[in-house]
Amino acid sequence: MSKLYIRKVAVLGAGVMGAQIAAHLANADVPVLLFDLPAKEGDPNGIAKKALDGLKKLKPAPFGHPSRMALVEPANYDQHLAKLGECDFVIEAIAEKFEWKEDLYKKIAPHVKPGTIIASNTSGLSINKLAQAMPETHRPNFCGIHFFNPPRYMALVEIIPCVTSDAAMLDNLETWLTSRVGKGIVRALDTPNFIANRVGVAYLLMVAHHTQRLGLTFDEVDALTGTKIGIPKSATFRLLDVVGMDTMGHVINTMKNGLPNDPWHAHYAVPEWAQQLIAQGALGQKSGRGVYYREGKVTKVLDLNLADYRDSKGEIAPEVDEILKIKDAGEKLKKLRASAHPQAQLLWSIQRDIFHYCAVHLGEIANSARDVDFAMRWGYGWSRGPFENWQAAGWKDVAAMVAEDIAAGKAMANVPLPDWVGKLDGVHGADGSWSVQQGKRLGRSTLPVYQRQLVPELLVGEKSAVAARQVWDNGSVKLWVRDDVDPDIAILSITTKMHAIGRDVLTGVLEAVAIAERDFKGLVLWQEAPFAVGANLKEVVEGIKGGDFEELEHFVAEFQRASLSLRYSQVATVAAVQGMALGGGCEFTMYAGARVVAFESYIGLVESGVGLIPAGGGCAHFAQRASELSKQVAFGEPFPFLQNVFMNIAQGKVSGSALDAKAMGFLEPADTIVFNPQELLYVAIRKAREMHEAGYAPPSHPKAIVAAGRTGIANCEMALVNMHVGNFISDHDYRVAKAAALALCGGDVETGTLVTEDWILAIERREFVALLKTPETQARIAHMMDTGKPLRN
Repeated sequence: MSKLYIRKVAVLGAGVMGAQIAAHLANADVPVLLFDLPAKEGDPNGIAKKALDGLKKLKPAPFGHPSRMALVEPANYDQHLAKLGECDFVIEAIAEKFEWKEDLYKKIAPHVKPGTIIASNTSGLSINKLAQAMPETHRPNFCGIHFFNPPRYMALVEIIPCVTSDAAMLDNLETWLTSRVGKGIVRALDTPNFIANRVGVAYLLMVAHHTQRLGLTFDEVDALTGTKIGIPKSATFRLLDVVGMDTMGHVINTMKNGLPNDPWHAHYAVPEWAQQLIAQGALGQKSGRGVYYREGKVTKVLDLNLADYRDSKGEIAPEVDEILKIKDAGEKLKKLRASAHPQAQLLWSIQRDIFHYCAVHLGEIANSARDVDFAMRWGYGWSRGPFENWQAAGWKDVAAMVAEDIAAGKAMANVPLPDWVGKLDGVHGADGSWSVQQGKRLGRSTLPVYQRQLVPELLVGEKSAVAARQVWDNGSVKLWVRDDVDPDIAILSITTKMHAIGRDVLTGVLEAVAIAERDFKGLVLWQEAPFAVGANLKEVVEGIKGGDFEELEHFVAEFQRASLSLRYSQVATVAAVQGMALGGGCEFTMYAGARVVAFESYIGLVESGVGLIPAGGGCAHFAQRASELSKQVAFGEPFPFLQNVFMNIAQGKVSGSALDAKAMGFLEPADTIVFNPQELLYVAIRKAREMHEAGYAPPSHPKAIVAAGRTGIANCEMALVNMHVGNFISDHDYRVAKAAALALCGGDVETGTLVTEDWILAIERREFVALLKTPETQARIAHMMDTGKPLRN
């Protein structure tokens, strides 16, 4: 398979999706032309420019760092169509009107160079029909490509081939989207709304149907259908507000018009209450009101019984909540079915009906059950897809219950389960996932790009084929090797909850480094997200309660030793980071010999939130770096290189991405950013090998660090005084921040004094333990332990 080079992309349509797709391509360092109609007045590129300006206000942020906006060039169809010749990939993302798309294709076709991939980001129009609007010469390079909103954060991209799509082009595109843009790819069939929206919208309609049938309220149902059942907290009706009532209405109508013979066709209709909201302009979040709206700090919810809004409560009945706590998925489902409570009946009914729907439509919408389950995981944020939920609860038992309800007329469609359901014990197994079209289980894609995913995401019923050889384990840390990848590179993984760092982790890190120095050529620190959320606060609280502050200081000293062992190891150490790397996790990251970081990594020294300062070497790291940078500047002083660092630590700021972490100084400019977190371990192992082959030697201990000293501390305090006067920080915030300033600036010494690394580490320990003794810090730690949220006191 020849490699696909995409040097520049054109996105046609600067609407909500088009502009955000352009932003995420820019995140991946891909130059983008963002096209729209010429403005009627002023700058002809005004529409595209306004869309880019709008991205600055969006939350969550489409750009990983504001600097990436420079890679997106506004353009318009009147003046800049010739620039399409510079592009290797054109993504059409205009409104869902076939006639408009057809007209646009005619305009762009003469300007697109041969071999350029052209794809429509339609959410449900027929790809084969759209292909017919393309000149015949472009059809082999045409397909559907459906991003999910918001494109930066939702993993799913559906690729929808048309009958003329070139197979090699599709493979190349899937490879590029997977590795370069970091997406999870599902190849969908050309049916209305494809896979994720077909199943997702059907599910939402099922929930809406049973909500009204059972007389339940919207907030009640959202409490039931969110995180309690493995679905994001937006649940059902909050999700409708996020998506937009009008947008959802359009998607429902696509199904209604395109699926006249579907057994569920009678239910493909916008509910009457939703039609009324649309008529009132109450479209959800974008209009300020939908099913919900905010009145000051109070959330109001539409109550159909009152025909008005009221305060949102969303309470789950105790008896239903007890059922939801049952671990065994099969037992839980049976008890929900047996319960007479309307809440339990809703939960059973929506699961029964989505199982039924997916079984009947599998052969029509997807190549295998795997594609359905990954589509719902990646596109809708479900922890498990519908077939996974079915299989986890016992395939045959659930099939029997569903069949009984269909026969009794309780299901939403009067159509039997397909024959294949009764012949299987589950759709997923070691040999693949069930395909109705082929009448057998299909294995995963054999594209070479997936060989880079060393620990692939597994579905219920699949078994890991990872060839891991364990070297050492202490219950909190394990050391292991992938002999099939590189037997000379050891992998250190923290195995505690949320990868919190306690005494056993510190002991484990020190032991793992010693083993790697003795028996291996490199060491990778890797675990699935989160990378590490910092120190184990439970152990800290136990020390405080026992009044054993000397032991707590020993704990901090051990933390520093573990960090230093990563930096001064005789073999290359690589931190492979994804998700949150907070507090001690950030310090481990900074002290590694190199870093390979997933784009969606959120890194920061957040100790101030619990009334502490970084003491695992974080302050010493930045003091040393500032000293080195100051020596590169004539008459340089270290404080200018500490100023932003100090504010980040004082305010507990966390990066919004790996790009942002570089800008904040938590990563080095040369560190590698990986867009697909599934490739992180592969790239990190390769990095460790590369470092070894290049003759890796650890840095020497700094002989002298130029301290910012008293002048630096005074400068820090000036900023604190202003914040304190403005009531932005409390008295204790001030004390904590000043302790951080003392450590960063090398203590109460003359500016320019030469100090050692050990000197600053000792200040870290002293200030950390002094803060631990204060009632305010102890209250902050207790509050964090109880609520998971910081306390300002």
